[in-house]
Amino acid sequence: MNDVNNPSTTPGPIVLFGSGETAPSAQKVFDYVMRRLPAEPQVALLETPAGFEQNSSRVIGRVSEFMRHNLQNYSPQVQVIAARQRGTPFSPDSSEVAAPLLQSNLVFMGPGSPSYAVRQLKDSLTWQYTLARHRLGAALVLASAAVVAASQYALPVYEIFKVGEDLHWKPGLDLFGQYGLPLVLVPHWNNSEGGSELDTSRCFMGQARFARLMAMLPPGLTVLGIDEKTALVIEPYDSAARVMGAGGVTLIHTGHEHEAYLGEAELTGTGLAEVAERHQSHVHTYTNGESFPLSECCPMDVPSDGTGLPQAIWAQALQAHLPVVETVHAPTEEVLILVEQRRQARASRDWTASDVLRQQIAALGWVVKDTKEGQVLEKS
Repeated sequence: MNDVNNPSTTPGPIVLFGSGETAPSAQKVFDYVMRRLPAEPQVALLETPAGFEQNSSRVIGRVSEFMRHNLQNYSPQVQVIAARQRGTPFSPDSSEVAAPLLQSNLVFMGPGSPSYAVRQLKDSLTWQYTLARHRLGAALVLASAAVVAASQYALPVYEIFKVGEDLHWKPGLDLFGQYGLPLVLVPHWNNSEGGSELDTSRCFMGQARFARLMAMLPPGLTVLGIDEKTALVIEPYDSAARVMGAGGVTLIHTGHEHEAYLGEAELTGTGLAEVAERHQSHVHTYTNGESFPLSECCPMDVPSDGTGLPQAIWAQALQAHLPVVETVHAPTEEVLILVEQRRQARASRDWTASDVLRQQIAALGWVVKDTKEGQVLEKS
């Protein structure tokens, strides 16, 4: 587990919008996040989910305009990461395109196609940088299509709703898998665009189709449904989740025994009781202003190092994150890896290994000092 007393190595908050990320109500959510950033907001806006659209720059541009105008009190430095499509100059694998992510402390990704986002970002440099920055404290804000894409199993909304493909799931980016959480994320949970003629809830699937989709999922998953114009703010630092916005959040999960809502009046006609019963799950609902501990559904097991990330990626993220007193010479990847190993040794109270690593770092021309904020490097 990570040391929650060292915020510099604790993952940042994760915000999941059901929709409405640029609606007036979203300002309260962004206010909440930005007040918790350790420095002025360095915002990276990922263009990827809409990268297939001819006006993708305009799609992400609306988010940029919202932040610059509605959040100007925080003086955010906003940069668009134009990681649109692999095999082009705007590839998510391009180091030039992805580089600004290493300096960001808030990463946003939103509208577009979930399936396209997964296809372009899976194992990409852009996504690996995003995971590394979040692991080191950057806030991660996802909305709409990006929420679906971040699931362990992503719902192919367009393929089913627009094209008419058979019901199925696709492997997602599995954002929470690095923390041991098997989550399926469903925004637009209470969508009502179909009016009285067509049930478009459950992200346009409707109750009946969603029940069939639930039956296709393997056991042991937690399904998180997020209403429109609503956000779920997950705080790894204090192991809590908060609901903010016009609607609520629905959890369908297996796990420890506790009182569930099965059979209670508020589930009548929603299809949830039947879905949960078939899936041997519990159902919980939370509304605006309510919070719950992550242990209720999804306790996060946070690694203390770069586990699950390529070593070179983790080293680059550490280099951008670690305070360095002397900046004329940047520490090498080898030095940064040794510094991270020493941090782990100290966290495990292995003082012998810590001293050996200090000597190895010194042999490479660097002095590592221990401060209240963590380790600091100086060129010797």
